[in-house]
Amino acid sequence: MYLYSGADWPSGAPGVFPVGRCCAWAGKLPVTPGPAEQADTGAEVLAVVVERESDEQSDSTFVTGMKDWKHVHTRIEEHEKSSAHGGCVDAFLLWSSKSGIAGLLKDTQMSARREQVKKRRQVLERVIEIVKVIGKQGLSYRGTSSSEAAYTLEDIAADHGTFLELILLLSKYDMCLNQHLNDCIEKSKKMHESGGKGRGSLVTFFSKTTVNMIIDTIRRIIQESIASEVQEAGMYSVQIDTTTDITSKDQCSIILRYVNDCVHERLIALVDCQSSTGQYFAEMLMQTFETLNIDKDKCIGNATDGAANMQGTYNGFATLLSQSGNSNQIHVWCYSHILNLVLSDTTGVVIESASLFSLLNDTAVFIRESYKRMNMWESTSKDNTRNKRLAPIGETRWWAKDAALRKVFGSFDKPESALYVDLILTLAKIEEQSNNKPAVRVKAKAYMDALLKHETILTAQLFMRIFQHTTPLSKYLQTDGMDMLTAHRLVIGTQEDLKTCERDFDAVKQAANHFVEWANEKLDDNDDCEVQAQAALPQKRKRKKKTLPGESADDETFSDADTAFKVNVHNVIFDTITGSIHCRFLANGTLYSDFACLDPRHFPEIRSNGLDSSSLGELSKRLITIDSRATIENLQGELTSLASHWDRLKTSLGDTHTARIATETETESGEKELDLIHKSCASCKNCTFCCYQALLKYNLFTDAYHVIGLAYKFILTLSVTQVACERSFSTLKFIKNRLRSTLSQEHLEAFMLMSTEKDILVTLDADAVIDKLAERSDLLRRLLTV
Repeated sequence: MYLYSGADWPSGAPGVFPVGRCCAWAGKLPVTPGPAEQADTGAEVLAVVVERESDEQSDSTFVTGMKDWKHVHTRIEEHEKSSAHGGCVDAFLLWSSKSGIAGLLKDTQMSARREQVKKRRQVLERVIEIVKVIGKQGLSYRGTSSSEAAYTLEDIAADHGTFLELILLLSKYDMCLNQHLNDCIEKSKKMHESGGKGRGSLVTFFSKTTVNMIIDTIRRIIQESIASEVQEAGMYSVQIDTTTDITSKDQCSIILRYVNDCVHERLIALVDCQSSTGQYFAEMLMQTFETLNIDKDKCIGNATDGAANMQGTYNGFATLLSQSGNSNQIHVWCYSHILNLVLSDTTGVVIESASLFSLLNDTAVFIRESYKRMNMWESTSKDNTRNKRLAPIGETRWWAKDAALRKVFGSFDKPESALYVDLILTLAKIEEQSNNKPAVRVKAKAYMDALLKHETILTAQLFMRIFQHTTPLSKYLQTDGMDMLTAHRLVIGTQEDLKTCERDFDAVKQAANHFVEWANEKLDDNDDCEVQAQAALPQKRKRKKKTLPGESADDETFSDADTAFKVNVHNVIFDTITGSIHCRFLANGTLYSDFACLDPRHFPEIRSNGLDSSSLGELSKRLITIDSRATIENLQGELTSLASHWDRLKTSLGDTHTARIATETETESGEKELDLIHKSCASCKNCTFCCYQALLKYNLFTDAYHVIGLAYKFILTLSVTQVACERSFSTLKFIKNRLRSTLSQEHLEAFMLMSTEKDILVTLDADAVIDKLAERSDLLRRLLTV
């Protein structure tokens, strides 16, 4: 209703207005009064002018007129509630907005379509979140094909698969998903009862086709996200390795290492290899880079194992990769593989060491291969609940020898945590039981006698002393985000520590005697066992060799057993491990000496004595291809300046930073696996990473320390190991197992990316996934976009 004062009287009133238009004027109206109204001429009159369309309007007081002003508000309220007034107002609004019937219908349809699209996208958001959870946990997502149809979802006893079961679970608490699911079930049941095949026009968003497209879309988004970070970093290095999955396919894991705000090592692709030549791996990697739009010229290094197809001088992967991309790439033989080879050389150099680890492995297998023996072992070692299972020695497990040795013999000169006595008692029980097969009893006695030998105990203490120094290095080399300078410094430090004790046989002898006393004391406390560990090496009869004609010198022999063990076993083992470390870690020695100049521990020396004129020359050759300003003079000048200001810069660094740390987890079978966790680590304020963080915090890359900042980034980007590939193989073993052996390569790669790059997965925007999904087909575009 529109009220006007007398001054606002519309032109042309009173008169006839468009159909349905209802107007009211309040004021002194220039109308001719009727006989009954002569006395009220000039009084305020309320008049309504409408075109009469029905009896309801003709009977209205606002049509016939009124002069009872005492109840005018009541009459107005009655008129406002009438259907005639409502229709007139709606017609007036349409007329004033110049909208016709066609426009009205279009607006209504668009509003309804927007609402439908919104509901579909809401359903897809739930579906995407469920797929992300399944991918993050590495779970299977499909059930039996006969239980995936929508009309079967009401059958609660059927196995619908993890994905559909989660859909059913969430629908109980989500109204939007519940309504959509019920509609899909009803429509699917009608189609099924009518005998129709296929889905027809029904789109549920729960079908395997849609889920597969979502999985593939997430895979592409993760790869694009990593590729974008790599391009932003400006340089990267490659780690590559292969393994055979459960279906005997050779799977190649490609890891990229790059530095932005922190060090990243991310899986970028998993490729089913069709060949094992260096040429194939180089071409495969170039094709992967091209597919993901990664600049191959920004690759500054690669890390591989020591296989010939990787390190061949002419046709090796590293050589061909340098020819295809950046010619100044640095090839690094994986430090973890080298250390494993060093330990392999050491444990096989003399028969005593080979016998020790063979004995540990055979004993563990002997106990584990029979449930009766396993029950006997568990009943004997019931007080050691943390270490019930003996660990076999796997060839591909870098920590297996140390783990197996520590479980049986404890730590060097600290036997309190050893399972040695429990193992001896278990083998003695197996030997004494007459119902066991003779072959089993003979094996038990042989293993027990071998473990009781003093030679075995001495050799075990010798290797536990070695593992005291090598195991921390091995664990560090298996962490994520380490830098080459720190790794090389730890290798040299380990070598020096081993040299300090390479002739200290007395400490090993003392530790062995302590262990024997502890073990025999424990065995004496047990009335059922009468065996004792040997307290000393048995004296061997001196052999007299026949002297041939012309020989005048006799071979040197040792009458004392301890001296013979020291010379022939102890010294040989220590000489082998120190010599092997020295020979195998010599590559890129000149470059490492330049890297050492960037170590903050050397800054006081730089401040005092300055830099040698030849320092940083090799590093400059590598960096000048990236930035022409990276000359020797600029590098030395900026490093000298940084060394002089470092004490002030490091004081403002945070006390902690977040890092991805590799931790050991023990499986039910007793095997140990490495897993990555995000952990707050203390900032040492005295390493290359702390230098990089300081330069990054104060934005010193852009101007003051641009070249030296590039050098620190270069060091942190280089891969020291390829352990990230090994970690991805542990995930591969979990995802592609016996029950999921038919998983396609595309889906395997997608689930590998979702499981290994969880931090990217959980931050994915569902709307971005839906928008990418809508590009997959015209039908999805119509259903998911307005």
